[in-house]
Amino acid sequence: MRAIGIVLAGGNSKRMRELSNKRAIAAMPVAGSFRSIDFALSNMTNSHIQNVAVFTQYNSRSLNEHLSSSKWWDFGRKQGGLYVFTPTITAENSDWYRGTADALYQNLTFLKNSHEPYVVLASGDGIYKMDYNKVLEYHIEKKADITVVCKDMPEDEDVTRFGLVKTNDDGRIIEFEEKPMVATSNTISCGIYVIRRRQLIELIERCAAEDRVDFVRDILVRYKNLKRIYAYKTDSYWSNIASVESYYKTNMDFLKPEVRNYFFKQYPDIYSKVDDLPPAKYNPGALVKNSLISSGSIINGTVENSILFKKAYVGNNCVIKNSIILNDVYIGDNTVIENCIVESRDTIRANTTYIGTPEDIKIVVEKNERYTL
Repeated sequence: MRAIGIVLAGGNSKRMRELSNKRAIAAMPVAGSFRSIDFALSNMTNSHIQNVAVFTQYNSRSLNEHLSSSKWWDFGRKQGGLYVFTPTITAENSDWYRGTADALYQNLTFLKNSHEPYVVLASGDGIYKMDYNKVLEYHIEKKADITVVCKDMPEDEDVTRFGLVKTNDDGRIIEFEEKPMVATSNTISCGIYVIRRRQLIELIERCAAEDRVDFVRDILVRYKNLKRIYAYKTDSYWSNIASVESYYKTNMDFLKPEVRNYFFKQYPDIYSKVDDLPPAKYNPGALVKNSLISSGSIINGTVENSILFKKAYVGNNCVIKNSIILNDVYIGDNTVIENCIVESRDTIRANTTYIGTPEDIKIVVEKNERYTL
């Protein structure tokens, strides 16, 4: 494909509450054995984009670890590869990335040294499958300066945390509001953009000269009447996990057979870093209904409508319902957990109870030292 890929994975979201205390949003575990960024990277490699840069910043240790080898997404080529860019201190600049446009400006040499004519920009917190070639074809056909991937959301969904767009009959964006107080449209921007590489360099340099730092606010919103910005509508599954509610809902969607089938059985595949773990073990007395249990887990109790990530241990007579148990959690005997998200590497003491509600998902963070219990 005649494009390079850039995945913006440096952001932090206060809406994730305690879940983002020790990891970037793009490193959040999804669907048992994946991380959020796997979906963007898999879409890049499935679209035959060979040069991909990931911009990391906030709490990036686990994300950088996850990206330590490019072979999992098949980027380990002679021409091209996977590049991870963190903020670097130079003679001219000692800032962190102050925004998405500033992150691009600080890595402008990557854009200038590339040869492909187009750039695909994607955020690291979207859960979706997409052939970026189709977006690029649409971009060229419309003679667009920038193409924004958009989706029509259901009427009852709160869309004020997204960028909202309005288009004319030709698909050109005539209004673009970033995180408005009141929703005036139900068409949202998915945070995926296609733009000509030279055009992007020119816009980013102009932003930097005016000390502007945000790609959406300072480029898409400001230039909507000056540049030809078009909306490419997608109607397949797309979700953003940047709040506790949407993270919980997205994971629970994977308990639906049609969503699992779409992501894991239909071509093209989603790839991730693979751990060498034994298969999940169900001891006598274990009862599991409609749940995803990842490798390395040991189940003794009852699990219903839940997702257990790698190396989870569920003790005797435990009841876990409608919950997400992250990696390497030890749950002691006789514990009840409902409508909760249990943080990774937690040790839940025996005989404890945590119950949230579907409207208010409880986040369980235990600081117990496992080996002194």
